Amino acid sequence: MDRRLFLRSSAMAAAGAVTLRSLHAQGPRVKSPNDTIQLALIGAGIQGQGDARWAVQVPGVKLVAVADCYDGRLAHSKELWGSDVFTTRDYKEILARPDVDAVLIATPDHWHKQAAVDAMKAGKDVYLEKPMIHVYEDGPEIVRTAKETGCILQVGSQRVSSVVYAKAKELLAAGAIGKLNTINARWDRNSSIGAWNYTVPVDASPQTCDWPRFLGSAPKHEWSPERFFQWRKWKDYGSGVAGDLFVHLFSGTHFITGSNGPTRAMATGAIRYWNDGRDANDVLLALFDYPEGFNLSLRVNFVNGGEESEGFLFTGDEGTMEIAGNTVTVTRVPHEKEPGFTVSTFSEAMQKETFAEYRKKYPVTHPEGAPPQTIQKFSAEKGYADNYDHFRNFFNSVRTRKQPVEDATFGFRAAGAALLANRSAEKGSIVHWDPAKMTLG
Repeated sequence: MDRRLFLRSSAMAAAGAVTLRSLHAQGPRVKSPNDTIQLALIGAGIQGQGDARWAVQVPGVKLVAVADCYDGRLAHSKELWGSDVFTTRDYKEILARPDVDAVLIATPDHWHKQAAVDAMKAGKDVYLEKPMIHVYEDGPEIVRTAKETGCILQVGSQRVSSVVYAKAKELLAAGAIGKLNTINARWDRNSSIGAWNYTVPVDASPQTCDWPRFLGSAPKHEWSPERFFQWRKWKDYGSGVAGDLFVHLFSGTHFITGSNGPTRAMATGAIRYWNDGRDANDVLLALFDYPEGFNLSLRVNFVNGGEESEGFLFTGDEGTMEIAGNTVTVTRVPHEKEPGFTVSTFSEAMQKETFAEYRKKYPVTHPEGAPPQTIQKFSAEKGYADNYDHFRNFFNSVRTRKQPVEDATFGFRAAGAALLANRSAEKGSIVHWDPAKMTLG
């Protein structure tokens, strides 16, 4: 009996391997506009469930399977999307299903690379939450696998699909603020949840949570409900404020400017307030040099003493452009037509002589015509959400097989630039990056 069971199990395992090989050989299926794209969620935490809610709002998309390491989230997934949704702790069971066309990966950062690579090798298109990488070594493998398999991979930083950012890109290219010289961006918070202190359920235990599977490639550690549910607070699983928030600001910067990324970074930060056992900084400041001739300044402060605040300020030699929420505002102050003069320290005779020469060169003129437009403001329609547009763009790529708005190369450049801040702060020195080759200096 044992031998028969062994042979049957071996045959089933072999059949499963054949299925995965066959899917890889065939590549992802091309969907017609009338077909339903069947989606699976891998990682059903706060971000994963939120993403899935946006994804299924796109016409022709259905959630059919969910994988997560906490039983409570699997149960809630059935409550949200129907009792027929397949649930499992092991995402590889999802990848073996022929009815899954694409996967939405919203695991902790240290699982991003392996889950994405496994999914693409199984012939699934991938929506991968930011940051695309946890460590630099992840990037080349993800980029290479996307090319080799022909699978669509889109990184989930929705600003590149935003109509507001598209307008900012258009305005900058049209010279609305002249030549860009600096960008200042911030994302400040002042709440416990904003600082990643997510609620731990009362039933959290090694029985309801698959702790070994959660750890994966991370260093071994005794069971910790805080690490499981608040994983962003530890470098073993997350990428700190740089990977969580800087990466959004880099995605927006690179999309609007068309840049591949910075060449040099210097950063400093510390745990200033949340001394709760975490090892990820709650304050981080960083400066970056861009080869296009501008500097980027980034700040995240989890103890800012005010309301949550996020925004961009692009400064050029002819004006500024600010992005706040779903609005973009361009402000221009016309250049003075004459340089002015400083003669008060001269003798009165020299003052008169110098002023007379100045007026010969710059005679008094009187403004004519319509007053110049110094402020322009553009706002998205009420209720607009770039989350929806980002998923719509992803599923359009799944159907058409055209490259997405934020492919693996874009995602690697954004995350690679963000992680420079962590690297610089840890080393206490300037660090270098080649944005074209996507390699550390």
